[in-house]
Amino acid sequence: MARSSSASLPTQNPCAQCGHPIAMPDWIESLPGGRTAFLWHCYACDYRFEAVAYFGEEVADQKKLAA
Repeated sequence: MARSSSASLPTQNPCAQCGHPIAMPDWIESLPGGRTAFLWHCYACDYRFEAVAYFGEEVADQKKLAA
């Protein structure tokens, strides 16, 4: 898992089951096509779910240049 700076991490994402805010994802993974997957775990109701962010081609190209 490649960690980003903490400033770019999503925070306080609401649980998909109970709505309780989750401080930060348990797992972050970069995927092909400018996508990033986030694995969330709600400790309030013990629900786990994945969210995928799709970035436009501009952002995906910028990531390639920075690597």
